[in-house]
Amino acid sequence: MPSIILMSDPEVAGVPVQECGEPLVDLREMPFVVVDSRQADPEGAYAHLREGVAWRLARAARLLPDGLRLLVTEGYRPLALQIEYFERYAAELRLANPDWSEEHLHVQTSRSLSPPEIGPHVAGAAVDLTLCTAAGEELDMGTRLDASPEESDDACYTDAPNISDTARRNRRTLSAALTTAGLVNYPTEWWHWSYGDRYWALMTGAPNALYGPARTGP
Repeated sequence: MPSIILMSDPEVAGVPVQECGEPLVDLREMPFVVVDSRQADPEGAYAHLREGVAWRLARAARLLPDGLRLLVTEGYRPLALQIEYFERYAAELRLANPDWSEEHLHVQTSRSLSPPEIGPHVAGAAVDLTLCTAAGEELDMGTRLDASPEESDDACYTDAPNISDTARRNRRTLSAALTTAGLVNYPTEWWHWSYGDRYWALMTGAPNALYGPARTGP
């Protein structure tokens, strides 16, 4: 697989943010996606995205082959939850790899979870999603959504060679629609797509990110 820029790369942190002030919108009120509750938090933050990201998801949904729909499991993630997830995964890796330096641990953790200060989900700019049929049956994507590199033998990487032809076709279908709609993928996670965050800006050559940390409510 080609070289991948991880979320922990200083290049990502170095992208400036010019907050555009776009609101978060609730995807559960919109007909173009299916919102799954497996990652639901008590406040319902998971079902929210910045308006511009949601608009692009609507465009991607229209680009899918007949009979397929976007199934969203998580959008906005409050900062406290991002910190909790990041530290929990880092602790698992530290336990399994006691010889790793803290710097290497930070980099390896960022394969699956963004450092909280970078977090595209924290900005309401990222969405975790997959494909399903009109009846709600999820397509074979090669791994479960949110699979770690350890449990999937790196098959969670978008261009992983160790998946079936069917899974590869399904990933390409998802990628084609989302890329055309203007989102970018985090290559270690086939399900993670974003628009307007620092990683998106770096990958597209935009001069700055559009979204900083977001929050629900007034």
